[in-house]
Amino acid sequence: MAVKPKKHLGQHFLKEASVAKKIADTLSLKGYDKVLEIGPGMGVLTAYLLEKPVTTYAIEIDSESIDYLQEHFLELSNRIIKADVLKYDFSNTFGKDPFAIIGNFPYNISTQIVFKMLENRHQIPEFSGMFQKEVAQRICINEGTKSYGILSVLVQAFYNAEYLFTVPPTVFNPPPKVDSGVLRLTRKNDFSLPCSEKLFFKVVKSAFQQRRKTLRNSLKTFNLSDNLNANTIFGKRPEQLSVAAFIELASAIENDQKKV
Repeated sequence: MAVKPKKHLGQHFLKEASVAKKIADTLSLKGYDKVLEIGPGMGVLTAYLLEKPVTTYAIEIDSESIDYLQEHFLELSNRIIKADVLKYDFSNTFGKDPFAIIGNFPYNISTQIVFKMLENRHQIPEFSGMFQKEVAQRICINEGTKSYGILSVLVQAFYNAEYLFTVPPTVFNPPPKVDSGVLRLTRKNDFSLPCSEKLFFKVVKSAFQQRRKTLRNSLKTFNLSDNLNANTIFGKRPEQLSVAAFIELASAIENDQKKV
């Protein structure tokens, strides 16, 4: 007997198999042999992941969904993790092994999932899945637009981001009020930074938290030297800077602080 899916954590469950297959096919299967699906629900996407030549794991917090998965996907039953993904230590399952992440992500924790990925980027060469459309676009968009922000810069500093396709509300139960978007993030070959990662994150967040101000005003708390503060880049607003420019900016601030 089929279980009627519940909406939890802002999640809308896929009911269209063709869309699920299309999402599963976004995985390149390069650089890893393990995949973690976040929020599998009733397993519409899971079914296609299990056909791939990788070992699929699933992390789910809803007991009803877990019961359904264990009953209908016996080959997955010992690889279902009952936990809150935002609190889960991936090393408990994967040790130091690389793994990809995929899913139809709950809208209200989707950006937190991305930040969790960034924290564990050394183990995650690929990340793909479905978000609210505007969030997916924001992650992938380039400088020069209002949507470009903290998430865009931090993700693209370490990953190549591709917006792949749009999904209408009609393929979900219950249907959301907005379109969804599927993206793929592929980690860069060199994903190290030439400056402190902590400082880079702080510079980006400080700049966009006052995005209407020029960098000269939004980055005042960094106590820049007069020489650096005179650089023309500080007359710009954050959405005008490319990811590479932000990395150069953080490096310049770091060098400036070392002279003090």
